[in-house]
Amino acid sequence: MNERAAVLGAGAWGTAVAKSIADKGIDVVIWGLESDVVEDINERRINSRFLPDVGLPETLRATTDLAEAALNREFLILASPSLYLLDTVKKILAIPSIRDGETTIAVITKGFLSSPKGPRLILEMLEDYLPGFYQHSLVYIAGPSHAEEVGRGKITGLIAASENAKNSIRYRNLLKNERLLVFSSLDVKGVQVAAAAKNVIAIAFGMLDALKTGVDDVESEMFGDGTASLLLAAGLNEIQALGHAMGSTHPETFTSISGIGDLDVTCRSVWGRNRRFGREIIEKRILERFNDLDDLINRIKEVGYLPEGVAAAKHIKVLAEKYRLKLPISMGLHQILNREIEPAEFLKNFLDSLS
Repeated sequence: MNERAAVLGAGAWGTAVAKSIADKGIDVVIWGLESDVVEDINERRINSRFLPDVGLPETLRATTDLAEAALNREFLILASPSLYLLDTVKKILAIPSIRDGETTIAVITKGFLSSPKGPRLILEMLEDYLPGFYQHSLVYIAGPSHAEEVGRGKITGLIAASENAKNSIRYRNLLKNERLLVFSSLDVKGVQVAAAAKNVIAIAFGMLDALKTGVDDVESEMFGDGTASLLLAAGLNEIQALGHAMGSTHPETFTSISGIGDLDVTCRSVWGRNRRFGREIIEKRILERFNDLDDLINRIKEVGYLPEGVAAAKHIKVLAEKYRLKLPISMGLHQILNREIEPAEFLKNFLDSLS
């Protein structure tokens, strides 16, 4: 096998990453569940459902056959949403090139995974299922990025984190181009925590953004840009505290692009789905159709897009209790999503707790 890559997951981010690799002339296949998406990519060279208005190169093709996509690929990138990632992994275990450890595997999914032992980091969980070849060799890719910008060639930076330095460099070389900068890291746990936890903060940020722009005259007088920066900084502290508790090895992870960089773009960008969901909690009162957080997670497809911070909020509550951490933003957001308190009440209580 040589310079043949597969991306499992034809959502916006999976498509953008696949395009970025294929633009370099590398043979890339992308797997998608939806036949209309696959047909769109192969016949019209576009993913109009998940990444509209971005043309795709001829070196990228799509398939609904998971085994066909994953077989005999030197590079395999898992891009399924966190709620469905483990199911995807279980389906590829019998593929010979994976069973024999001939394929290197990276993950671009953000979040935590559920297990009988409680929430776990993605790579840690996948190592329990994949053959022993993959122990301490998986690569986790994250950073301040949006599919809409990467797909359009906007300059972006990513981190390729792995305990296997060679594999980190291999994926860095696979992904990097003149507009996509990729850096290596050995702090696999820290990068994963930052990627997952920032989505929770971004939902809270979106709520604050809606409140400060005038949903209610009294509330808009209370909140401003300084309030937003206060929330951002406090959110970074929570991410760092959780990262340290879960085994992060490098403090600079949280002051680099995988920490503050990813948090900032997720909170502030118009492309951010978690920020959008936070705004819609205020502007559209989107939570009123759900009974509680579990009901929201079970019916998340009704939202029309996937804010990963919803599931992450449930996991972080468990982790905060396990490690005895004080995470007021994350815990407050859990209460909001669980229909226990209203957003404005939470934000006022949060600010009071800081004084």
